[in-house]
Amino acid sequence: MSIAQSYVMRLRRKRHQVRAFRKHFALKPVVNRTARIRPGDILLFSTLRDEFVRLPYFLRYYRNLGVAHFVIVDNDSTDGSREYLADQPDVSVWTTKASYKRSKFGVDWLNWLQRKYGHGHWTLVVDPDEFFIYPFCDTRPIRALTDWLDTSQVRSFGAMLLDMYPKGRIDAVPYAPGQDPIEITGWFDPGNYMIEKNKQYGNLWIQGGPRSRVFFADRPKKAPALNKTPLVKWHRKYTYISSTHMLLPRGLNLTYDEWGGEKASGILLHAKFLDTFAAKAQEELARGQHYSGSVEYKAYAENVRSNSELWCKWSEKYINWRQLEILGLMSKGNWA
Repeated sequence: MSIAQSYVMRLRRKRHQVRAFRKHFALKPVVNRTARIRPGDILLFSTLRDEFVRLPYFLRYYRNLGVAHFVIVDNDSTDGSREYLADQPDVSVWTTKASYKRSKFGVDWLNWLQRKYGHGHWTLVVDPDEFFIYPFCDTRPIRALTDWLDTSQVRSFGAMLLDMYPKGRIDAVPYAPGQDPIEITGWFDPGNYMIEKNKQYGNLWIQGGPRSRVFFADRPKKAPALNKTPLVKWHRKYTYISSTHMLLPRGLNLTYDEWGGEKASGILLHAKFLDTFAAKAQEELARGQHYSGSVEYKAYAENVRSNSELWCKWSEKYINWRQLEILGLMSKGNWA
């Protein structure tokens, strides 16, 4: 990268930090327990709205992995999410009625909170329907991964979003609070992925899977991005640019080996397609708070009534992380 390009990237990072500062005034603390955060704690940051049904399992899953504290922005929930979170002893909650879209889809809010509370910590940024899978996650806590990354002087860890879905109609099996959603959405596409390098930021841009196959079959380039960097050893100078798809400084996006080898990587199991999906999609389309004129939710609305099945003859039943490594969707790299 040239000196001029580096200067442009620094200015862009500063601009996002200023945006985060300006937007944080819209956040009102519901309960702030961040004084309980200890040095070295692994933290989780998330933005949500009306996700009460998902929260019991979400919190239990990440507590079991080793997350010590949750920092949550509630975007004006009406289903009890905010009250439920406020009762949890390891959760700090902020609320806002401000526009999700005008906060760069929550990025500004979380950039501010990570700058204030995440500095020096390993931080996970995930949605309530995303479940982080990493090599040896069945036998090793997330602390083992972050300790190895620290020893290897690696600051960021990439993961591909893997859309999970049921066999049969999306709305056929009701989801109960506290249930593992993968019990219902236990299938995925083992292939059908396109990868392209983003020359400006250096990250890989991944698209495909069932959303591309079903909802964007005639325009695959419009399909949602599946590349994410959810786990970062945070520094107050860092900033997410577009969801967790890319960051600045640019080097944080280089979570892959350009020379033919393999770096360790993970997966985010994306349990979006539960029986609540159709109603949620209609609500979000009506709100109009998502990127590119809510193109993703327009595609859902157009297709979900006529085609409520994502399963096909090529679908594969999820077993464990080793299966995903064999399929080339994630890697343990040189972590043994």
